[in-house]
Amino acid sequence: MDMSRRTVIAGAAAAGIAATALGSAAHATGGRKPVRTLFGTLADGTEVHRWSLENGGTRLKVLSYGGIVQSLEIPDRRGRYANVSAGFDDLADYVAKSPYFGALIGRYGNRIGKGRFTLDGTAYQLSVNDGENSLHGGAQGFDKRVWDVEPFTAGTDVGLRLSYTSADGEQGYPGTLKVKVTYTLTRHGDWRIDYAATTDKATVVNLTSHVYWNLAGEGSGSIEDHELTIAASRYTPTDAGLIPTGELAKVAGTPFDFRRAKPVGRDLRAAHPQLIAAQGFDHNWVLDKGVTARPEHAATLRDPASGRTLRIATNEPGLQFYSGNFLDGTLTGTSGRTYRQGDALCLETQHFPDSPNQPSFPSTVLRPGQTWRTTTIHSFGN
Repeated sequence: MDMSRRTVIAGAAAAGIAATALGSAAHATGGRKPVRTLFGTLADGTEVHRWSLENGGTRLKVLSYGGIVQSLEIPDRRGRYANVSAGFDDLADYVAKSPYFGALIGRYGNRIGKGRFTLDGTAYQLSVNDGENSLHGGAQGFDKRVWDVEPFTAGTDVGLRLSYTSADGEQGYPGTLKVKVTYTLTRHGDWRIDYAATTDKATVVNLTSHVYWNLAGEGSGSIEDHELTIAASRYTPTDAGLIPTGELAKVAGTPFDFRRAKPVGRDLRAAHPQLIAAQGFDHNWVLDKGVTARPEHAATLRDPASGRTLRIATNEPGLQFYSGNFLDGTLTGTSGRTYRQGDALCLETQHFPDSPNQPSFPSTVLRPGQTWRTTTIHSFGN
């Protein structure tokens, strides 16, 4: 075990032993009511709160700003807790320089080529914030909005209901979009996200969560030893701007084959044109299950050293695996350590990038009278 990992685990050990008993009680009787504290104040005077939840041995801290997961703590095989989500200690860093740490993403997760699309014969120009493309909803996406938050307890579950209304024309998108996102911690310690959205005008929607995972513990170093499985036989290659070409390429015989568990770092530096262009993995995998009525298995991530495991189930057709390629040592996380390339990774459940411009991709169009619904479940083990 390296010293940085030992430091993270040791720092949480004493609290983790006591919390194991609390987690067992929560498992039996249901979690405790979410607790709200003031996290900071925006320049316009708006207060941002942090909500703390615990259930089934999982501890979650969520900000009203961006619906951000500021911390997610789970035990290792010896019952020792660590925060496995990258993030900041203060609001100013989230506002000024966050690369979407832990945030809710919308209106459209991932990229739309040149920030343009046409719907029902009308062309729309979106906010452009990633070269010539629109990324994660534009320069002022859902990750930079203050959400209304309502705590709840339901039987043995605890959670938060987050809501936000996006005005017609916000970041260039048509329609007034009403969004509700529910974070639930179950008595088993699963973190479930239920998304719902309605509109008064035809629009496009693709909501997701942008947690950066390191199951060894936030700030502990590289995730290259993490073992990853993705239930996908194909992926969507991209052009130089990371916009899908439209091809659904087979993963067989390429570094993109994660159908069987393998270390993230095994092929990370392979001389494959797609890896060179993206400086690592930053691609959408086409899940074999497709769009499903209920969440089905999509991916498993495991840290062999700690034993911590993350299993993801979703009804979405795609999964974006991003290997933290653009973390460059300039950001300092909650551990007081800097984040460097490959120190965390993202597994974003989604419809495919640039779907509004790719007729062969599953549609992301939402019309009046319809409700956009999708669910992703994160299950933790050790």
